[in-house]
Amino acid sequence: MAELENPEVMPKLIAFLSSLLERVAETNDLSRRIQTQKISVFHGITRPTISIHNYLERIFKYANCSPSCFVVAYVYLDRFTHLQPSLPITSFNLHRLLITSVMVSAKFLDDIYYNNAYYAKIGGIGTAEMNFLELDFLFGLGFDLNVTPNTFHAYLSYLHKETMLLQPIPVRPVIAFNEEESSHQQQQLAV
Repeated sequence: MAELENPEVMPKLIAFLSSLLERVAETNDLSRRIQTQKISVFHGITRPTISIHNYLERIFKYANCSPSCFVVAYVYLDRFTHLQPSLPITSFNLHRLLITSVMVSAKFLDDIYYNNAYYAKIGGIGTAEMNFLELDFLFGLGFDLNVTPNTFHAYLSYLHKETMLLQPIPVRPVIAFNEEESSHQQQQLAV
């Protein structure tokens, strides 16, 4: 968990999570046209205009929850989709699922957290809707909020491995062994 405290890690984690969740939503949006899916309280009438990446950055900036909450929120989203297969993640419900999963994980993990009204403001929804989303999310999870250390570390390892792939590969400069060799290389380049 100490690696999550590194200030360089969270932007990469947010970038990867947003990319992953956007791909899942796009895939499910396409399959939604083919098969009917259940509409839930998480579905909006239209797609939100804010990107998933910007939305996650907004949540991270204003929620002030521990970085571990984002890993646990991802665990919760994964559980939710497995327990509620008729409610796949789509571009119409992803924003509401994200704000709800982060809020629930902060309440479960952190000693100090904001109330639902504050999370509603962060999420751009009303307090009554936030309350309803939380309740529906908890029932959808079967109130199974515990994340074992093994599960946490498995998800964290996956996310860490994937975010490492986002790092640019360092380019090492060619170093001449001595000045004679260096001047010989420069002469060859001049020819």
